[in-house]
Amino acid sequence: MPLISFVATFIAIQAVGQVGDKVTLWDWFRYGKNVYVNFEFYMDQLSLTMLMVITGVGFLIHVYSSSYMDHDKGYWRFFSYLNLFLFSMIILVLGSNLLVLFVGWEGVGLCSFLLIGFWFDNDEYNAAARKAFIMNRIGDLGFLLAIAMLVGNYESIDILRINDHFKTLAPNDKFASAVAFLLFVGVTGKSAQIPLFTWLPDAMAGPTPVSALIHAATMVTAGIYLVARMSPLYAATPMVSEIVTIVGILTAILAASIALKQNDIKKVLAYSTVSQLGYMVAALGVGAYTTAIFHVVTHAFFKALLFLSAGSVIHGLSGEQDIRKMGGLKSKMKWTHLVFLIGTLAISGVPPLAGFFSKDEILAKVYLHSIWFFIILAIASVFTAWYMFRLYFMTFHGNYRGDHHKWDHAHESPALMIIPLCILAILSAVGGFMGMPEIMGQPHILEEYIRYAMVYKEHHVSHFFEIMLWVVTVVVLVIVIFFTWKKYTKNYRELEESSGNFLSRLLENKYYLDEIYDRIFVKPGYQFSKWLGTIFESRGVHDVVMIPDKILVEGKPSFAKWQSGHLSWYLVSMVIGLVLLLFFIIIKII
Repeated sequence: MPLISFVATFIAIQAVGQVGDKVTLWDWFRYGKNVYVNFEFYMDQLSLTMLMVITGVGFLIHVYSSSYMDHDKGYWRFFSYLNLFLFSMIILVLGSNLLVLFVGWEGVGLCSFLLIGFWFDNDEYNAAARKAFIMNRIGDLGFLLAIAMLVGNYESIDILRINDHFKTLAPNDKFASAVAFLLFVGVTGKSAQIPLFTWLPDAMAGPTPVSALIHAATMVTAGIYLVARMSPLYAATPMVSEIVTIVGILTAILAASIALKQNDIKKVLAYSTVSQLGYMVAALGVGAYTTAIFHVVTHAFFKALLFLSAGSVIHGLSGEQDIRKMGGLKSKMKWTHLVFLIGTLAISGVPPLAGFFSKDEILAKVYLHSIWFFIILAIASVFTAWYMFRLYFMTFHGNYRGDHHKWDHAHESPALMIIPLCILAILSAVGGFMGMPEIMGQPHILEEYIRYAMVYKEHHVSHFFEIMLWVVTVVVLVIVIFFTWKKYTKNYRELEESSGNFLSRLLENKYYLDEIYDRIFVKPGYQFSKWLGTIFESRGVHDVVMIPDKILVEGKPSFAKWQSGHLSWYLVSMVIGLVLLLFFIIIKII
């Protein structure tokens, strides 16, 4: 089914013109007298680019999963969820109005909950699924408030219509700024930005193909797509865009630093995803919308490759995920080693692989905005190379450090898992050529294709800066590769003995953010809920509701005298009541 969707997307690319096509399926509902909400889709260059990634990478993940999940008792349930995930993401990127988009937005949130907690026998996995679901609901509240504000003010949530209106506004209009900020609150949840990013590393609880799907092709890129789709709004609100840039840069450096000291192979890649999303958000903040989408595409290739390669390692080692218990796997898993190396080179920005071109473009455009932001992102880029080569060398080089029974049974993955990895490795190697920099005198194919679907700003850097950036990038990467090779293969024991300093503990414990959130939000919320249930509910609400009951119970002896059973008394009381009723009616009339 994903393959059919991919072919249909490829056909649509040939058919859809520069303006885009809108298709109304049915009239959904009407709000008030003037707000008509239709269930309709809009297909243009931006949505088609996203669809190529979603259906193409999604198809490869499906093929890989058919072998990876072959012996799992929940095989059919897994693929039901996986198909629903892709369906929801397709609804999201095709939605012509914000409400249809929100249906897909919530659909991927639901599917992430189902897939993260897929192995529901494990309580920790269930907790991770709940955490992802709840933290995303926090962000989604901002999204809903933004939709409500647009309906109240413009009586429309049609994306094209409100974008046309935003193009006419003065910069930093208060209403537009509020809407932009609320939408970005939704983005921080779905695309794992500060402060709502801690759910994403815990999402590793799901099967590895799920991690690849969430982190590479679908859910986390939804927020990037939303800002790009609403680019006229963010172009009209520079103040909010500056907030977007700062959040993206801080997320990139924070997540990259945490990844330096993680030992779970999937956790390292998870924090890598958070960091790369920070790059994309920073690009959106400086107005480089096409560049952000370019990095979405290249990141989908190499991050899906890395996660699925990690799954191949885990599969070959019978479930082992701790890189401290790996090493020397190059001889056991030659194909997995090769494709993982290509993914590592790509995400680290080694030329001429895909990550080099998209990251170079982000750095150049952030440099034009602020040299200080550029420096922070450059440091995050160095961190990226360090933790990825640390991961690579500790997994595939040096001596094996784990259980020798697992080493004896370590094996290469079957063809159905290796073939998708090879395809993704090729895409990770050549995918960057769709976005050649200006200095090379070649057209930026992707930018030329999608620039008319969103606000486009010219960003030109000097050729000297571009060349120096390339030279420095290559030199730094060579240094990083040499030192990580030396440190994590030759002197691994010395490394372990010297890792107990304060900074190492801080990074290993992820800046204690989960503990801080637990202390500030979770425990007070739990205590407040407990107070509501045990005190407010029982002594407040319950006692108030039971007041009539108490009156009747305690006044029962007195009321019993009125119920004497004598008919004459009943007639007299009825007459008295009737007279009093007539008396009050006459007084009201007078």
